[in-house]
Amino acid sequence: MPKSSVPILPKVFRDWFKSRGWEPRAHQLELATKAREGRSVLLVAPTGAGKTLAGFLPSLIDLAEERQASPKKTRSSLHTLYISPLKALATDVARNLEAPVQEMGLPIRIETRTGDTPAHKRARQIERPPDILLTTPEQLALLLAHREAGELFKGLRRVVLDELHSLVTSKRGDLLALGLARLFSIAPDLTAVGLSATVREPDELRKFLVPQRSLPSPRGGGSERVSASGWGDSATLGEVALPTPSRASSATSPLKGEVELPLADLVVVEGGAKPDIRMLDLKEALPLAGHTAALSMPAVYDLIRKHKTTLVFVNTRMQAEYTFQELWNLNDDSLAIALHHGSLDVSQRRRVEEAMTAGKLRAVVCTATLDLGIDWGDVDLVVNVGAPKGASRIMQRIGRSNHRMDEPSKAYLVPANRFEILECRAALDAVHEAAQDTPDARIGGLDVLCQHILGMACADPFRPEDLYEEIRSAAPYAGLSWEDFEACVAFVATGGYALRAYERFAKIVKGKDGFWRVRDARVAQQYRMNVGTIVEATMIKVRLGRTSRSRPGTVVPRGKILGEIEEYFAETLTPGDTFLFAGEVLKFEGLAEDAVLVTRANPGTDPKIPSYEGGKFPLSTFLAARVREILADPFEWDRLPRQLTEYLLQQRRRSIVPGPRDLLVETFPRGGRFYMTCFPFEGRLAHQTLGMLLTRRLERARLKPLGFVANDYGLAVWGNGDIAARVGREPGFLDELFSEDMLGDDLEDWLAEAALMKRTFRHCAVIAGLIERRFPGQEKTQRQVTISTDLVYDVLRKHEPDHVLLRAARADAATGLLDVKRLGMLLQRIRGRIIHKPLDRVSPLGVSVMLEIGRERVYSDDADEILAEAEAALLDEALA
Repeated sequence: MPKSSVPILPKVFRDWFKSRGWEPRAHQLELATKAREGRSVLLVAPTGAGKTLAGFLPSLIDLAEERQASPKKTRSSLHTLYISPLKALATDVARNLEAPVQEMGLPIRIETRTGDTPAHKRARQIERPPDILLTTPEQLALLLAHREAGELFKGLRRVVLDELHSLVTSKRGDLLALGLARLFSIAPDLTAVGLSATVREPDELRKFLVPQRSLPSPRGGGSERVSASGWGDSATLGEVALPTPSRASSATSPLKGEVELPLADLVVVEGGAKPDIRMLDLKEALPLAGHTAALSMPAVYDLIRKHKTTLVFVNTRMQAEYTFQELWNLNDDSLAIALHHGSLDVSQRRRVEEAMTAGKLRAVVCTATLDLGIDWGDVDLVVNVGAPKGASRIMQRIGRSNHRMDEPSKAYLVPANRFEILECRAALDAVHEAAQDTPDARIGGLDVLCQHILGMACADPFRPEDLYEEIRSAAPYAGLSWEDFEACVAFVATGGYALRAYERFAKIVKGKDGFWRVRDARVAQQYRMNVGTIVEATMIKVRLGRTSRSRPGTVVPRGKILGEIEEYFAETLTPGDTFLFAGEVLKFEGLAEDAVLVTRANPGTDPKIPSYEGGKFPLSTFLAARVREILADPFEWDRLPRQLTEYLLQQRRRSIVPGPRDLLVETFPRGGRFYMTCFPFEGRLAHQTLGMLLTRRLERARLKPLGFVANDYGLAVWGNGDIAARVGREPGFLDELFSEDMLGDDLEDWLAEAALMKRTFRHCAVIAGLIERRFPGQEKTQRQVTISTDLVYDVLRKHEPDHVLLRAARADAATGLLDVKRLGMLLQRIRGRIIHKPLDRVSPLGVSVMLEIGRERVYSDDADEILAEAEAALLDEALA
């Protein structure tokens, strides 16, 4: 019988669906049909629509038919590779996939491979691969750098990319795209399936799933890249060239008239029950600053009591520790409440996940570690503590509740302060309209490319021309110029012109045959221990200790590992200090070998909370615009809680409430200083960059600025110069102060002396392999890495300002830490629309940003009390 006439769903599968009382959904059958036709596809479907089963169904059918035709034949290579952004998701999917496989009696082996997988099991997976392997982008990079990669992947038929939208906007997505390009080279018949519930621009994801075979190659010029001294189109690597038709491409998209790019097929599932999402409305007034939501904890606990299983999401690991401890202190009913975040020991995280699967928990306090795709059907409520910062992010989190397409997900948003009420209102409107705000797809990073080039040399020698064409088939690198590729190869080979005299930077060597090879086994081992694009602060283990029997009063490291905290936080502790971690109050006893030694402390003490870098999400541009619109329209205020409406009315009486395109600038004296507050509502990153540039300009104007603070909504600058008086003498002063030309020389001058660029360079240097974080038997401390990269940074700036890593750092700073594009849009928006309001004291709106002053020095449980006292004093002053 011709294969095209064979039923899409074999009898064993039809019987299994029938035994469960199910009918296969149309999109599940459509994906099986497209797989049979050898087509790649993006599936966009709401939560609970059976995306995961749809993604795996073609592979299960293939393997079942393969085994039926040749029962004794065993595979020497993988059939399907599943890639997840989260370790927890890969484990959860494996657990859920095992059920239908076992119930149908299919002889299919399914395994996971993450950073938590034991070394002996990872080695065995290469020697005797399973049929289906579930893994992460970092593990894929490691597998592709193995000398057996060709054998392992030669028979690969399908790659399934889950939660694809969350991967393509980061450097992890760059690494994954490069890995996919290599997979398509090794296995020419490979097809890809992308799964996502939240997609703003489907075509960007469709390009990611098929090779972008483009001609002609942009060699010998035509590449637009970041200069050593200017920003321009800061993240652009080059123009996308004219492509040729590509296998597994079923559609093309026009770009700039004649130019087209290959796209995968698109399957969109409409429908799904509208979520039941509300804002928690407390009767008592929320503070104007702070993110702990301490006042709301009793109400959150009450919601947990009234529901079967609740996921309590927070935005940072620090918030997770605080929230868990507060809920535990309220837990008079002895409910089973657990904690889950990325710094906890893997064994503890696995116990929490298993307990959730078994229905043994009433609540889990968690961070983004459980954001995506986790399918726990018993979860009937999601609580998001703090503002969501993005519409798509909150939709993902809501989808974890009632993980079924035909049942509404139930969720509460819990604002931690009065301004977050505005943000939550904007998010509720976005969810109601099903609006998306996922970021744009990115241009591939050169530091990631350097890492990938070394990985490919570890696997096999390569010809530069061949590798270049392969890399350009990856969507983020479709516009990569030959010059940039050569610069990356030169960096891996020598470290670059300024560093080529140092042998330690030479990682690959060119043979007489023209092929590049890894220098030696030591370099390959270094690569394997440092692969990945997530650069976190150096972590140090937290180990329970116990009193020594032979030396009473001495604590020895004989207990279990609880997880990790950041090294810089550990350095702030002195023996006797207590801090929250792993849901317990721990007492710091000292440092023992490579761990922080702790004992359990009295819960009644006032502990510190470990803080972690990079944990705070930026406010999305989409939500920021909606917040400005709500703020500017008094008719919208009727939908806000009374406490916020009264606050805005107070602001309107004392000063001005700005329009959606306006910038309100307030000036006032206080405590012998002169203050300027302004409210762009563009997010903390853009505000911090704006504050840095404003202080430089005020210094040049001889207004003697002393400092600034910023939050998501505004910023405050203070100093010894009277800005209001200057505006009175020079009416155009504020227009000049906030003019767009600050993104030229002012930005360059500031970057030349800023520590931020050194930190950005440090991250790029670690990713590119210039500085290794880990090596067998040793691990560099954060201080050692900092000293090494700072020295190299200074050398390169002086002797090779166009070095590939300096350009990568500038691109990162422009799109990330500095948010230059967004700041440019802000300055353009407010041109000619700056409203100056001179005041004799702080306004109600100004109180919120003034409370940021000194907050970074407050670590203890008393932080809320200190902020409350400061807020009361400032409000009394504002409303006097």
